[in-house]
Amino acid sequence: MSSTRKSAQPPAAAVAKDAHWSAKMARLRARKLPESTLSICDDEAVKVAVADAALELAKARAAAVAECVEQGIGEDKREAWVASNPQVVAADVALTRAQDAQAEATLVLTFRALPRPVWEQLLRDHAPTEAQADKGMEYNVDTFPAAVISACHVERDESGAEVEGMSVADAQELLDAWPDAEAKALFTAALVVNQTLRADLGKG
Repeated sequence: MSSTRKSAQPPAAAVAKDAHWSAKMARLRARKLPESTLSICDDEAVKVAVADAALELAKARAAAVAECVEQGIGEDKREAWVASNPQVVAADVALTRAQDAQAEATLVLTFRALPRPVWEQLLRDHAPTEAQADKGMEYNVDTFPAAVISACHVERDESGAEVEGMSVADAQELLDAWPDAEAKALFTAALVVNQTLRADLGKG
């Protein structure tokens, strides 16, 4: 006599749990590495123009609010009235134009954090000298800055596609040519993006 055995089926709860974790893991895998930017604008005139335009907008809004009070316009309608005030509209347009001009004159460098294994290999490749290690340094201060700047720099063309960016030689050239504060800002932009924590560490 033959008997038929039903194939074992996992409990429904286990199946649901596995699907739940698979979905969560997929979201974790899809997370993008953090990015940060360093904006550089050498045109002092356009920066002053933005500051002046912002001040004029603030003045126009203050005058419009005062006029609202004088005319007895209710608080529920005040913001819309201020926003449509001709002086406020003109000042807002002027600020937008000044900001657009500043954006045109600004160079933006983008840096992306490195995956942990790549970061750790970079540290190994640029280990501190014995003298630097004695001072508590974690990397070779002479070679690591240019290396991490180059490794983290992300360059995109007009279509948004990533293209070849800053080389180690390019980075070292900027570090050597720029003033100390600006060179430190460049290095810090690449360093900090790798040290920024985006997770909230709860207590459970």
